[in-house]
Amino acid sequence: MIDTTLYEAKTLYPFQEKTVESILKELKENDSNFNLLYQLPTGGGKTVIFSEVAKNYIQQWGKKVLILTHRVELSVQTSKQLSAINVDNKIINSEVKKLPDADQYQCFIAMVETLNNRLQDDNNFVKDVGLVIVDEAHYNSFRKIFHYFKNSNILGVTATPLSSNKALPLKDHYNKLMVGECISSLIKNGYLSNAETFTYDVNLHGLKIGSNGDFTISSSEQVYGNYFMQEKLLFAYEEIAIGDKTLIFNAGIETSISVEQTFKKRGYKIKHLDSTFSDKDRRDVVEWFKNTKGAVLTSVGILTTGFDEPTVETIILNRATRSLTLYHQMIGRGSRKLPDKDKFRLIDLGNNVRRFGYWQDFINWHDAFRFPDRFLESKLSEADDIEFEVEFEFNRYIHEKINIDILNNFEMKEVYYSCLDKNEKGKIAVDLSLQNHFEAIIDSATDYFDALETLSNLQDHIEYRLKQYVKCIAKSTPNYFKFLLDTYNRQLKHLLRTNLDDE
Repeated sequence: MIDTTLYEAKTLYPFQEKTVESILKELKENDSNFNLLYQLPTGGGKTVIFSEVAKNYIQQWGKKVLILTHRVELSVQTSKQLSAINVDNKIINSEVKKLPDADQYQCFIAMVETLNNRLQDDNNFVKDVGLVIVDEAHYNSFRKIFHYFKNSNILGVTATPLSSNKALPLKDHYNKLMVGECISSLIKNGYLSNAETFTYDVNLHGLKIGSNGDFTISSSEQVYGNYFMQEKLLFAYEEIAIGDKTLIFNAGIETSISVEQTFKKRGYKIKHLDSTFSDKDRRDVVEWFKNTKGAVLTSVGILTTGFDEPTVETIILNRATRSLTLYHQMIGRGSRKLPDKDKFRLIDLGNNVRRFGYWQDFINWHDAFRFPDRFLESKLSEADDIEFEVEFEFNRYIHEKINIDILNNFEMKEVYYSCLDKNEKGKIAVDLSLQNHFEAIIDSATDYFDALETLSNLQDHIEYRLKQYVKCIAKSTPNYFKFLLDTYNRQLKHLLRTNLDDE
């Protein structure tokens, strides 16, 4: 049994009460194999909501509820909340081989891998289950359990209704998505702290995209483990967050250990934590962090779920990610509200805000659920994503041939948004870019044929510029880009011919 002597039941907020009513209404209006997915931002109280749903379902349907999690911490957290609202429950962990006392419990909480092993040995390991609740439903590991509960309702809950494997979309397993309160609404109504965002431009050249669609750990270690990035991190912390209770998220263990060493040399209170730590060591580090004023905790992939520490004042993303889910999970660790905390700081050292937008921005989750490929493609464009992030490197010929400062003084993204700010068409940015290339070429060209040779050697840079433009306007079909590139070169050649022939 879980010790709940020091655990008080969390009272539902008005929007949470309405959510519970809406979920139960959906289940009543549909048949027994109806699957519902519910979205609510991190910090909105998903555990409180689905625990209340479980209690009401047991009372109204007279059937048992099974709750699936993927972390021990989440299982314990859920069990405590259920016990506090008087729902008899049992955690099915690795030590539970049989359930001779099953009739004593109305609700079971299980780690997905453990339960899968038990069900493979006995299909009826858990009986009379009317509702299966899936916490962090975006993870694909839960799918292996679903076929055992074909005649049960499934309620998935997640902050980001996007599958962790884009080849296995959530819409294939859930009949409907119910979207909860958005982040900005939760902030406005006092349920979440607001994020004050600070971004630092980072050269991500060298990052590689792995088979899972995110940047690889090995390439991230190379980029973030070097001296210059460590110095940039330290500078950002000292400029924005010095003295704050701070969480630093890294992609790799070696980077996190280096962060710990760098901060210790400056005398800061810091500890490193990763998944290789024993349960006891993990608890000790987390307890130290909770109880130490101004503590800094640098970690790798272990505190994104199942970690709830409202006193966190600053989140530092010392990594780049292409996962919108991970982006929201990391930032959400700082959003917990306290009476004297209505905001927290976010420091982005991975160009993540540029990639996904601000954490508070509205997201059309219905679109993400129905058309996940289209939704993700609007955020990311595979190989172009990295190319968009890094500064262009000119070849040696161009350095020797023209004054590249002329080209470096032009930033397509800045010019594009400047045009919009002036209520001008964004397409003017392409015209200004063309003029900039013209000025750089003609500045050193001896004749038209010399200019054409330089133009030929600038093709990679021209493509780089135009790719930035199409990314700004979110119109990047191959045909449109080819049309834009051909038109650009044709007009540039005409401009060079006209001016050089006059000479």
